[in-house]
Amino acid sequence: MSKAESRQLTFAFADSPQGDDQTALDDVSRGKVWLALKAEGNLGNDPAAWTDDPGRLLESVASTANLAQALLNVARNKGAAGMDGCRVDEVVGKAPQLLPQLRRALLAGTYEPGDIRRVWIPKPGGGQRGLGIPNVVDRWVQQAVLQVLQPIFEPTFHASSHGFRPGRGAQTAIDEAKKYLAEGFSITVDIDLSKFFDRVHHQRLLNRLGQRVADGRVLKLVHRMLKAKVVLPDGARINTEEGTPQGGPLSPLLSNVVLDELDWELARRGLRFVRYADDFSVYVGSVRAGKRVMASIRKFIEGRLRLVVNEEKSTISRPNDLTFLGFQLGKTSAGKVTIGLSKRTEERLETRIRELTPRTWGQSVAACFEKVNSYLRGWLGYFRRCTEEGMRSFGRYDAHIRRRMRAILVRQKKRSRHLYRHLKERGVSAGMAAKTAFRRRGTWHRSSTFGMHRAYPNSWFAERLVSLESEWHRLHPPAQDSSGQLLLFE
Repeated sequence: MSKAESRQLTFAFADSPQGDDQTALDDVSRGKVWLALKAEGNLGNDPAAWTDDPGRLLESVASTANLAQALLNVARNKGAAGMDGCRVDEVVGKAPQLLPQLRRALLAGTYEPGDIRRVWIPKPGGGQRGLGIPNVVDRWVQQAVLQVLQPIFEPTFHASSHGFRPGRGAQTAIDEAKKYLAEGFSITVDIDLSKFFDRVHHQRLLNRLGQRVADGRVLKLVHRMLKAKVVLPDGARINTEEGTPQGGPLSPLLSNVVLDELDWELARRGLRFVRYADDFSVYVGSVRAGKRVMASIRKFIEGRLRLVVNEEKSTISRPNDLTFLGFQLGKTSAGKVTIGLSKRTEERLETRIRELTPRTWGQSVAACFEKVNSYLRGWLGYFRRCTEEGMRSFGRYDAHIRRRMRAILVRQKKRSRHLYRHLKERGVSAGMAAKTAFRRRGTWHRSSTFGMHRAYPNSWFAERLVSLESEWHRLHPPAQDSSGQLLLFE
């Protein structure tokens, strides 16, 4: 929006009394209720309601119901404040005042996105990845645009594209990769796009959008979002000539629009592939075919899409060498496809376990269990696709976590005599308790003694701690025939 209109939205925060924490919570609650009512309201009574006219999509973006639902979605995703410092709950609390102002600015064409705050996060393989954090109001607008554009583009995307799409994800991508390996296409061409999100060509992206979006006002709005200036951690303010900053709700859809051209080119050539965002693999039957495909695809990506292929990370993988989305895929000598953990995934899991179970844990053991369980449930929710051959390390991780928890219990007793008395209270014999408590070796060694195992057996942990191995077996019950008889051979 214009400077005056932008200040108007900002002043809605600055002129309002701060009040106490309870008042702020009440404002947020009332704001969410108000938004829910507006989102569920009768669109027919909204003068800027949804429309089937492709030339008037901005009216759909700026409709009260769409904007209300968009802010509810932004609030659900939470996220940090942008350059203006306004938090999500502040915007939600002021929604009844801000929504009409934002709607007018969008329809009048005076909305102007604010600067994007750049933050750097470590990459699993080393180095850093830049994320762009728009202001909450700008994330609100991006979400509103997403809700209108996604139904237009989603049906046109290729079935082998799995990233950031409704009803699809890493699990469906791994299932498709497994299918190709089972069919005998076990040589994979893995192409890494160097700094993809930073190198998207704006005009090519807008041209792709314009093939299905007839409302030039929406294209102009997206163009303004792409051109928003970025503020670096040192305060430098830079122009954006290319790229779609990661961190906004609209960025994943725009990346799929760009790479959809690649998807259909691969399909036109009759190639089998799986893509998740900018991570994709092509499956062929021989190394020779892989080299030919690698050369031709590189030419298309760099010549047509104007993107850059990372030569160092782009490889042709043989069976058992394929790593994709954190999984390691391979085949047994009998031709069965196996799915396990990649080395990088194992390293990250071990690091996270150490972070969650420090020996200097200063809170209750129950609080530690709660944090560990929350992480393990989410982790297994993602890696549940591992096959029986690939999950054999799960039991080792379970045992390692139990030992680290026993080490915390030892450390929390502080003195040997306190640990001795505690072990006796837990039913350990005096001799065994003494051997554990009065050892000269440290906490880690004592955590694996017979005394600690007697006081805290695996059964005690089974009632309190998520077991990766047990949960995997629960999610993958043995196959049965129609009569309920277990099938020993498939």
